[in-house]
Amino acid sequence: MLMAHPLVLKNLIEQYETLQILHAEDGSPEARQRLEDITYTLCVSTGTRDIDAALTTARRQMERADLPSDYALTG
Repeated sequence: MLMAHPLVLKNLIEQYETLQILHAEDGSPEARQRLEDITYTLCVSTGTRDIDAALTTARRQMERADLPSDYALTG
């Protein structure tokens, strides 16, 4: 199985958490759709079928990679 790079997973988790807050505060269709998109991407990236399992798996993969906290995604 292909595995997403830990930095990609970190970025997806951060986006998910931010969008959860936006959706809770705003509830706009755009925020809801983006949250659904990120949820789907996290599930596909981790080979899981629900967001709780995806978050757990992503965090585990990031821990195993032992990422320095000052890494950043570019692109």
